[in-house]
Amino acid sequence: MGKPGLWAAIGAGALAVLGALLLAGCGTVGYLAQSVHGHLSLVQQARPVEHWLADANTPQHLRERLALSQRIRRFAVDELGLPDTRSYRSYADLGRPAAVWNVVAVPELSLTLQTWCFPVVGCVGYRGYYDRKEAEAFAQTLRAQGMDVRVYGVPAYSTLGRLEWLGGDPLLNTFIGYPEGELARLIFHELAHHVVYVRDDTSFNESFATAVERLGVQRWLQHHASAAAKEEYERFDARRRDFLALTLRYRERLAAVYAGPGREEDKRRGKAEVLAAMRAEHAQLKAGPWEGFAGYDRWFEEANGASLAVLAAYTEWVPGFERLFEAQGRSFARFYEAVRELAQQPRDERRRVLMSSMISDQEPAR
Repeated sequence: MGKPGLWAAIGAGALAVLGALLLAGCGTVGYLAQSVHGHLSLVQQARPVEHWLADANTPQHLRERLALSQRIRRFAVDELGLPDTRSYRSYADLGRPAAVWNVVAVPELSLTLQTWCFPVVGCVGYRGYYDRKEAEAFAQTLRAQGMDVRVYGVPAYSTLGRLEWLGGDPLLNTFIGYPEGELARLIFHELAHHVVYVRDDTSFNESFATAVERLGVQRWLQHHASAAAKEEYERFDARRRDFLALTLRYRERLAAVYAGPGREEDKRRGKAEVLAAMRAEHAQLKAGPWEGFAGYDRWFEEANGASLAVLAAYTEWVPGFERLFEAQGRSFARFYEAVRELAQQPRDERRRVLMSSMISDQEPAR
């Protein structure tokens, strides 16, 4: 159920403002229109959580998940120092499995993501669509240019706290059923984007948010989760760690193939060999410690250079941020202030500081 009269209340002027803030200059009028209307349609469908909880027709399982989300949201504010905004205080069932579908692409023999630029968020290595068919159509135009392309569903995204006047970012059916630890991680991650966001540096932004989610979920599980929820999270997270370790190794191998000598056809052959070896190792994990878990099957079936490139954006600087958190006495308030100060530095200086932290953390004690 939506909010009566929302479209009329927002009006054409606000639509223009939203487009100018987030999406102008993104390429085509058609893309601009689907982005604006897609987000506003999502907002229109959202109702405050308390309305869902008071509605006798709300299924019991959904009622419990929404109540859990609000406990997690309060914890995020009280214990992690994340902003007490309007986000994640409403819920919408979109009737589809993803909030948006992202398109990512790299040149055939490169791991450098294609970027698209926007006025507020700067240049980012993806382009999102609210309709999967439109995402696939755009992806096909990139494939026709000889690029490696991947289309994947995204359960949630952040409007960076800039659209609180529209009600903020709602909880969605695309993730409300996640296991408790995963639901907490997602909420912490998206709210972290409200704290710090740097134009034109996806790796900095996503690595910071990933660090916050990891640090936050440790505290949540320690103090608020049941033994069953902790056990469930550990199983899920163990597979995720295996996945990240495996894909990082093969990303490095693929980068070495691309950087090495040889003709393009040699590099294409080397690329095929690396991807085949990666899939074979996944099959071993699935048959062994993962005990048949099939959650990553599709990722490996469709894996290409774009798949490996986009993973790095979310994890590249996480160890540096975690080290910075420790240096601030494990205080989230001091950590956020240090990250804000770091965000003011030039890109190369930001990376130097984070790399220095990572290297110092790896040095053996003397």
